[in-house]
This record gives sequence, structure tokens and C-alpha cells, in this order.
Amino acid sequence: MLKNNKKLLLSSALLMISSAALAATTPENAEKLGNSLTPIGAEKMGNSAGTIPAWNGGLATSDDRYTNPFAGEQPLFTITAANAEQYKDNLTPGQLAMLQRYPDSYSIPVYPTHRTAALPDSVYTAAKANATSTTLTDNGNGLDGFSTAIPFPIPGNGLEVIWNHMTRYRGGALERTFVQVPVQANGSYTAVKINEKMSWPSSLTDSDKAEKGENILFYFVQQVKAPSRLTGNVLLVHETMNQITQPRQAWTYNAGQRRVRRAPQIAYDAPGTASDGQRTTDNLDLFNGAPDRYNWNLVGKQELYIPYNSFALADRALKYDDILAPGHINPEHTRYELHRVWKVEATLKEGERHIYSKRTFYVDEDTWQIATVDHYDGRGELWRVAEAHQFQYRDANVPWLTAEALYDLQSGRYLVGSLTNEEGSGFDFTKRFKQKDFTPQAIRRLGR
Repeated sequence: MLKNNKKLLLSSALLMISSAALAATTPENAEKLGNSLTPIGAEKMGNSAGTIPAWNGGLATSDDRYTNPFAGEQPLFTITAANAEQYKDNLTPGQLAMLQRYPDSYSIPVYPTHRTAALPDSVYTAAKANATSTTLTDNGNGLDGFSTAIPFPIPGNGLEVIWNHMTRYRGGALERTFVQVPVQANGSYTAVKINEKMSWPSSLTDSDKAEKGENILFYFVQQVKAPSRLTGNVLLVHETMNQITQPRQAWTYNAGQRRVRRAPQIAYDAPGTASDGQRTTDNLDLFNGAPDRYNWNLVGKQELYIPYNSFALADRALKYDDILAPGHINPEHTRYELHRVWKVEATLKEGERHIYSKRTFYVDEDTWQIATVDHYDGRGELWRVAEAHQFQYRDANVPWLTAEALYDLQSGRYLVGSLTNEEGSGFDFTKRFKQKDFTPQAIRRLGR
């Protein structure tokens, strides 16, 4: 066991939190990218214990997306409620709470660590340029001088870490069909099938016709395909970067009313689409949207057991019945590894409103994907625990989700999204769209 991760791997001096925190890093600091740091800012070397290896470029590109390159490996050990105390220095409060809540069924199988993250060279080039050019604007609610992905590969504060997550590379454009499943405490569920199209402005085939200005992060259309009682409802979002100067632009098409309406309420803690009230809008992707309601504190780096290289969970031979168990995902199909994460604490600002009074984010250093989150209610009690089961989409050089889970410790219910096991290929990163595909007129046609 690693002794309390030497408390935290970064001291307060290394966090560089000062009056200069809104400024880009120095050219000298940026030269670490691709040298002592990976091209997007992770520590290239492994840890002193040898339990985290050095990054060597990640998994090579392959059309064989779902074949598990680590299928022959067995867990090094399995963490249960009985032995959790032995491993607590490398677990989050949420993970410990899950072990206590489900002592007879929940476990954390820990495998050898593989640093598989790989991105296109163009993203590496953009991240290095961003390091010296991108700054936070409007009290941290916007970006200036940003291009492509990962504005702060060498972050100086918690908000910069969260911006790296929200702007990380996800293929430029894609279409995906997946299920989102609200699971009741007894394990019963009705899967909601969803089709989504996403495009970042530069990936539009008619990008010259994209909306004027530099405040659009991406375009997004979400269509519910099943069950029948929900079909025909469509959501359109123009995701803005600075949502204070220009709020997220959203429209919904309601099949019953046959009308497109503006939907300004799709933000913050408004209920998420087809989630049975089990997540907020900003729970999707573990966090999205405007960060203005919270104070963001960068605590430091820590070594944690997080879901990683979840090829077994993405196996096309699995059915949803194999995965979804009462209380939580079936741990037979999960994989956890020891990785370094950035720890960021978000506390609700005085005078602001949100159902979560505090949120603690643990962000994977190699991908900027939030790996797990602890959510606290208005009383300060741990309420919901989120996990991102990620793996490398080798055909597109995209590290992303194969499932995201949000567990309610109080009710025993949970929500799983992004499952594609019974949906063919699930994610298609070859898709390209036009500006007209992300208009109110387009979602009216889809609704019909």
C-alpha cells in the first residue's frame, strides 16, 4: 500500500495559485510538454513504487476497437468491505461509502496499470500552443486564445483542470447510439435508447457557415428512440463556452405538442433527460456547463484506484442484464487501475443555489476525463457517487467513456449512461455534419 500517497503528490507551492492564475503558463514551462510531461500535461514518468508505469505513447491505432488487449490479465487483488481499510489511502470517500453500502456485492477488482491514452498529433500541437496563449476570462467563465482542445495542459488552479475536462478531445464529430438506464433499488429497469450527434465547429463540413464568433464549443442533438412513450422528443444544444455572457442555447421538440420551444432551463441542476430524476443536467459527462456557481479549489494530485481500460465492460457479448445488478454495476465486468488524478473541490458559492453543496472531482492526468466524483447534499452529507468507466477508442485515438454511472447512496437507485453493448458499434467517429443539422428546423424534422 502506498503510504497516504505522501499526503498529496503536489505541495501547495506547485499549485501556482496566485494573482497570476488567470494567465497562461510561461514558454519555459510549456517546454516540459512532450519532455518531462506528456504532450497534454501528465507526468511522463511512473511512480517511485513502480505501480504506475511511464507513459510511452499509449495504445497504437487499430480498427479492432473492442478486442481487449489485456484479456489475459487477472486482478492483482480485490478490494471489499472487509479489507477496505488496508487500501483507503488510494480510495475516495465515495468508493469507501459504496463498499460500506453494499458489503456483500460491491467490490473493486484492481488490475495492473496501463497508460493507454493516445490522441492525434494535431491535438498535441494545439495543447502546447494553448499552454502559452489561453487565459481564463470573465472571472473564469470563458476562455481567450483557445484552440481545439485542452486549454491548460499545465494547470494552475482547479477551474483550469475542469476546463480541460470540458474541452478535452472527443473526436471532432461523432454519432452515437447508446442506452441510459435508471435502475431501481431492486434491480429492475427500463432502458432508454438515445441517439446523439455532436460536432465541434471546426469539424462541420461547411464550417465557413458556422455561427459567427468564437463562443461555440460544440453542437449537439439528442433524440430518444425508445421506449415508445418517450420517442419523438428531441433536444438541440448549441454549447457555448462562456455561458454567462451567452447562455447555453437549447431547444426541445415535443412530439405531443409538435412544437419546437426554447429551453433555457436545461442547465445546472435541472433534471437530466429521461433520467427518472436521478441526475442533474450538469451531471452528464460527470460535469458540463457553466462553472460559475462554485468555488474551485485545486487540492493537488493523488494516486487512486479508478475505472480504467474498461474493455471487458464494453464487450459486445455482454447483455445489459449481465451488467446491471441491484445497487450497482456487476463488478465481474469492471476493471480498476492505480492512476494519478488531479483532485478538485467545488463548493457552492454563498448566495448561489444547487442541489449539490459540494462536489469533489478526481480527474485522470492522462486524459483529463473526470474519473470519479463525490456529490454532497445541502446538509453536507455524501449523496451521490459518479464513475466514468473509460477506455481507448483505438480507431479514432479518443479516450472516452464506455459507461458512466451515478449511484445514489441514500435511495439505493442508480443511473448508467453510454452503454452500447447491444447497439452495434455504438460510437461512430467518422460522421460529419453541416450547420443545418443543428437547427430548430432540423429537430422538427427528426421529431416527425
